[in-house]
Amino acid sequence: MQTEPLSPHCGVEVKGVTLAEAQGDELGAIRDLIYRHGVAVFRDQTFSPEEHIAFARRWGGIDINNYFPLTDEHPEIAVVRKTEDQTTNIGGGWHTDHSYDQIPAMGSILVARTLPPSGGDTLWAHMGAAYESLPEEMKRRLEGMEAFHTADHIYSPEGAYAKTDQGSALRGQELKTGATHPVVIRHPQTGQKLLYVNPGFTIHFAGMTRQESMPLLMELFTHAMNPEFQCRVEWAPGTVAIWDNRTTWHYAMNDYQGYAREMHRITLTGEALAA
Repeated sequence: MQTEPLSPHCGVEVKGVTLAEAQGDELGAIRDLIYRHGVAVFRDQTFSPEEHIAFARRWGGIDINNYFPLTDEHPEIAVVRKTEDQTTNIGGGWHTDHSYDQIPAMGSILVARTLPPSGGDTLWAHMGAAYESLPEEMKRRLEGMEAFHTADHIYSPEGAYAKTDQGSALRGQELKTGATHPVVIRHPQTGQKLLYVNPGFTIHFAGMTRQESMPLLMELFTHAMNPEFQCRVEWAPGTVAIWDNRTTWHYAMNDYQGYAREMHRITLTGEALAA
């Protein structure tokens, strides 16, 4: 297994690995890379839906996405799709998947299936690097703080995804009220401190209104969006990315109007978060 950093603070490309066969010590090494670097990219993979599911099961639990299943035969795989005539995409803004759940998903395994001729890259940002670079005064201020996360504004029938091809799948779905988490968490495996707020789903701090919360939230968001903490992945046929939701934010670029893009995602079960 060979590795090459995607940027100084975020992401790693892994070579010499066939994911469909990875298990045991090799799978353990892949996990460790993702926990530390936030996202790992694997090129030139042959990864059928069945192999995608089997690999995820070797990793651990799978969170089923009831909104966008691939087929009745493969409900473990969620389809993230944009058609040629759409202008809104899924994931087109900085966010952390499932931060609105009481036990957020650990991360995801995303496989490129249909790609535009150019564009559609994904950005990741490392929240460990973002936290570590905060001024000491800000770190002390954030100690013990909690924040409320929700996706009701995204998944409601009038929400941000209503204009996507998959918006119809959301209609009639019961909305979740959200979850409250520490603003700074410790990674369950590495112990690294991570900034755990995100622009997509963090609404306000516990004990504060949204209006009261916004100045500090915006300060943290602006800090964490620093390109210094980011990496960028250009997709190609056979590319697979696996990332850690606790460690990173991500952003799907929406710069390929007039072309289709389809990705297959399996969400990996997480564990309770703690400061």
